[in-house]
Amino acid sequence: MSDQQRPEQDGFVFTPRKNGQAQSVSDELAAWMRTGWADTERRDLEPVEQAEHTARRRAAISAAFPGDRLVVPAGQLLTRSNDTEYPFRAATDYAYLTGDTSDGGCLVLTPRADGGHDGVLYLKPRSDRDNGEFWLGHYGELWTGRRNSLDEAADLLGVATADVRTLPDALRSGDVTTRIVRGHDAELDAIVDGLRADADDEARAKSAELDEDLGVALADHRLVKDRWEIDQLQLAVDATVRGFNDVVAALPHAKDTSERFIEGTFFLRARVEGNDVGYGTIAASGANATTLHWTRNDGPVRDGDLLLLDAGVETTTLYTADVTRTLPVSGAFTDLQREVYDLVYAAQEAGIAAVAPGRPFTDFHRAAQRVLAEGLIAWGLLEGPVDRVLEQGLQRRYTLHGTGHMLGLDVHDCAVSRQEVHLYGELKPGMVLTVEPGLYFQPDDLTVPEEYRGIGVRIEDDVLVTEDGRRVMSAGLPRTAADVEAWLADRMPRA
Repeated sequence: MSDQQRPEQDGFVFTPRKNGQAQSVSDELAAWMRTGWADTERRDLEPVEQAEHTARRRAAISAAFPGDRLVVPAGQLLTRSNDTEYPFRAATDYAYLTGDTSDGGCLVLTPRADGGHDGVLYLKPRSDRDNGEFWLGHYGELWTGRRNSLDEAADLLGVATADVRTLPDALRSGDVTTRIVRGHDAELDAIVDGLRADADDEARAKSAELDEDLGVALADHRLVKDRWEIDQLQLAVDATVRGFNDVVAALPHAKDTSERFIEGTFFLRARVEGNDVGYGTIAASGANATTLHWTRNDGPVRDGDLLLLDAGVETTTLYTADVTRTLPVSGAFTDLQREVYDLVYAAQEAGIAAVAPGRPFTDFHRAAQRVLAEGLIAWGLLEGPVDRVLEQGLQRRYTLHGTGHMLGLDVHDCAVSRQEVHLYGELKPGMVLTVEPGLYFQPDDLTVPEEYRGIGVRIEDDVLVTEDGRRVMSAGLPRTAADVEAWLADRMPRA
């Protein structure tokens, strides 16, 4: 075997590459690269801020599954093209329980005889300088940057650590019921499947339920945010507010280019103040605003049109905001645009007012939809009475979607939680949700007058349920039509 593909002492195979081609490495160079490196180990590290919170969360999920081994993977890098990967984003449940955001890791909670669990976080160790991994391997630290040592990670995250390469053997050892959060690491999924290979069909079906129950329980736990999480979400919202202000200032440039300028402007703020955007930015101008998930963002931005911007900054700890504003590109609404906008605003006001502890989760949706339905009837677009319209859901032709969702580490947070504690449950202090009614008149919809066609309006804010009501976390952005126009007049440069 040539130097181009050299097996190393711990089982790694390294193929040094340049411009996609394998490169030869001399023995003299390999020997030289092993020497002359300073000790960079960081000692006496203090735990990260969320370590006390992640410890409490691990204890809660441990208490829910006594006697079972729990496996929560971070996920792996995904190939974008050839030898390049997409930016990594750790799986939500993994980040929630560990505070770690690196790729390839896995949290394992192993049951103890007393009913508790011992937690071990399996991570990639520092790159080995003796065998050349750090500079020859595609994922070596010389290529991708320094990562924490296992000791450093243990100090920072407040949990024992181990080399992730030992994880497969660790999972195959011991006779214990194992649950895994599926869909994030195919190799670990396969190992757990192997543990169940000798089971009959009924037992395998039962095993699948075990995994599903773990995912549901984690989502249930995440419904109510602790104070640290609420602070992180407020950081995300505040950065998002600044990103919207950036976009308003950049509107003249967008008119010279396209929706891409708006997307790029907001993305700059997200990268400067956070990790990334929390989801694909929707920068939809004109009739594109009637497409709910318009993320192509390649359309023109013209005076006379409305711009619907739905965007959120994700913090470095992976909590995201989710805010929408609909802006008149010229700086002022037309009379018809204002009429549509004002109805959506009235619906949002009714929805926000229905957010309070002890209220059913569905109340804010029903309140907003009633206002929209009443307005559509008044305009002659639907035939009343309003109760019939709502019972049959006829307004949905123009309102399209629900009025909001939970928010947190995921933009549509806790989506797999039990319906009886989420969709059909009651709001509790510490829950964070969006309130986002909209009206969308498709450009080819012959059921509405021609002047309505191609108008899309959505207003979305992030709302915290408090002990005595609610707090609009995104109140730093204007909402009324008059305030939006004043905002644009103040911040949008004039020719």
